[in-house]
Amino acid sequence: MRIVKRMKILITGNAGFVGREFMKQLDGHDITGIDIVNGIDARDFFAKDDTKFDLVIHLAAIVGGRATIEGNPLKVATDLAIDSDMFQWALRTRPGRTVYYSSSAAYPTAYQTHTMKYILNENHIDLDSIMSPDLTYGWAKLTGETLAKYASNEGLRVHVFRPFSGYGEDQDLDYPFPSFIARGKRKDNPFEIWGTGEQVRDFIHIEDVVSATLEAVNQNIQGPVNLGCGRATSFNELAELVSTEVGYTPEIKHILGAPEGVSYRVCDPSKLLTFYTPKISLEEGIRRAIRS
Repeated sequence: MRIVKRMKILITGNAGFVGREFMKQLDGHDITGIDIVNGIDARDFFAKDDTKFDLVIHLAAIVGGRATIEGNPLKVATDLAIDSDMFQWALRTRPGRTVYYSSSAAYPTAYQTHTMKYILNENHIDLDSIMSPDLTYGWAKLTGETLAKYASNEGLRVHVFRPFSGYGEDQDLDYPFPSFIARGKRKDNPFEIWGTGEQVRDFIHIEDVVSATLEAVNQNIQGPVNLGCGRATSFNELAELVSTEVGYTPEIKHILGAPEGVSYRVCDPSKLLTFYTPKISLEEGIRRAIRS
C-alpha cells in the first residue's frame, strides 16, 4: 500500500495469523492492536472506546480449522456478536475506512460439489436471495456481510473481502497447509490426508492476502473482492508438491470419515486482478514454509 501519510489504525485480532501480517506490512503507522490472547476483548473495547481511526481492520473472531467448524458449530455464534458490536461502534466513531473479512465459506455449498464445480465469482452471493453457505461459519460471515451492507447504507466506508485458502509459514497446525508442511518436514510415511484427498482448494499466500487488501483500500475498490489465485489444487496434489520439495515419496494414507469440507472451492480472481496480481506461487510458498 502506498503510504501517503502516517495513519491511525485499529487492528482487531492483531495477534492472529492474518493480523500478524498486517502488523508487519503496516509497520510505521500508529497501530492499536487488540486481541483476546493479549487480554483485550474486542467487545469490551467497542463498548468503551470512542477513538477516531483512519483505518479499521476487523479480524477478531473465533478461529479454527475444519474440525472446529464441524465439531463445534455453536461456537461461531460469538463471531456474530463481535461483528455486530464492531459495526455499531464504527457507526458511532466513523473511522475513515473499515475492512471486513468475510470468507469463501460464505459461498453456496451447492456450487461446490463433485458435480457442480463453479468457479466462484463475487456475484454468486446475493444478499437479497441467500443460498445455504458452509455450516454456521458461513452463515456468520454472510450475516457479517449483511451488517457491512447496512453500515454502508448509513454512510460507513466498508471494504469486504472473501479470502479463499490463505496460508503461510507461521499458520496454526489446525489448518491443512501447515499440517502438510509439518508431515513433510518429519518425512511422515505414510503421509496422512483427511478424506479422499480429492477435495480441491484455491491457495493464496498470506503476504498476497494482506497486500491485495491494502491495495484495494488504497484504490477504493468497491464491493466484495475474492482473495485467491484461481488455481485448483487438490489435497492429494498438495501432498505431492510438499513431499517432492522435501525429497521423498511417501505412501499416502487417506483417513476416510475425517472432516473433508466441500468438494471444490476455487475462485474467479478477475476482479482482484484489475488492481493486484498475487506474487507468490504455491510452489514458492511451500519452499518458504519447508525452510522456515
